[in-house]
Amino acid sequence: MRNPAVLNLAAVIIILLITWRLAINSFDVGEKAGNILGFNDKDQINPKFSNGKLNYFLTLHDFHINCVVSFMIRSTFLFAFSGTTTEPKCSLTRVCPSDHFSLRISSGAANVIGPKICFDGEIIMSYAMNNVGPGLNIVVVNGKNGTVEKFGYLNMINGNTEDILAYLKEIKPGMMVLVASFDDLSPKMTDDIREVFVGMGSTLIKSVKRRDSWVFAGRAGTENKSLFEKQTVNDDKTNIYEGWPEMVEMGGCIPRNQTDLTGSL
Repeated sequence: MRNPAVLNLAAVIIILLITWRLAINSFDVGEKAGNILGFNDKDQINPKFSNGKLNYFLTLHDFHINCVVSFMIRSTFLFAFSGTTTEPKCSLTRVCPSDHFSLRISSGAANVIGPKICFDGEIIMSYAMNNVGPGLNIVVVNGKNGTVEKFGYLNMINGNTEDILAYLKEIKPGMMVLVASFDDLSPKMTDDIREVFVGMGSTLIKSVKRRDSWVFAGRAGTENKSLFEKQTVNDDKTNIYEGWPEMVEMGGCIPRNQTDLTGSL
C-alpha cells in the first residue's frame, strides 16, 4: 500500500507545476497584450506613456497574476494535505503515527458494567455491544496489518481451565493481545495461565488476585516487557464500590510489528 503522505506530496508537485505553467501563460498573455498596445518590459518599469488606461492595465495585470498564483498554491496545499489531518482514534488526545495503532482498553466496573476494547478507531468489544462476559475479555490482532483475527471472553468463573489454557497457547507469535477483566478473573486462574501472559509481556499478572481490575496489551511469543498494562487492587480501604475496586483504563499508541512474526500471514 502506498504511503498517503507520498501521494499527497506528488499531488502538490503536480499541481504546483500546473500553477507555474498557468502563471507563465498569463505572463505571455500580458506580454502579447503589451506588444499589441505598443509597450514592453522597459515601458512597464519606466513608463513612457502618460495614458491612465495603460497604467491601469499594468497594475490590474500584476494584481491578477499574484492573486491567481497565491490562490492556487493555497488551494493545492489544502487539497493535498487535508486527508492527513484526522481526529484522534479511540478517544485519545493525539493522532498516532502511521506506524502505530491507537488503542483504549477499559476494564469492567465491579460485576455490573462490562469492559470496552477499542482498537484503531473501532470498538471491538463492549457492554453495549453485548459481546463481553465474566473473566478475561480478549481481542487478538495481527500486529503487522491490524486485522482483528478473533475476539471473545474466557469465562474465568465457570469455564474449563484446560480449554482456557489451550486457547491462549494457540495464539500465534507476534499477534497483539488486548485484554480487559470483568467481574472476577481469579477462580480459574492458574500458574500456567499466568505464565502465558508473562510470555506476552505482562509484569502484573502474577500479582492479580480476586476481584482485581486488570487491562493489558502485549504480543504473543515476544517476552518483551509491555508498557500497556494497569491494575487496580481489590482493597477494602480504597474500593469505591462495595467489595470492588474502581475500573481501570489505559490508552495510547502501540507500535506495529516491523516484521511478520507469525510465519504464516
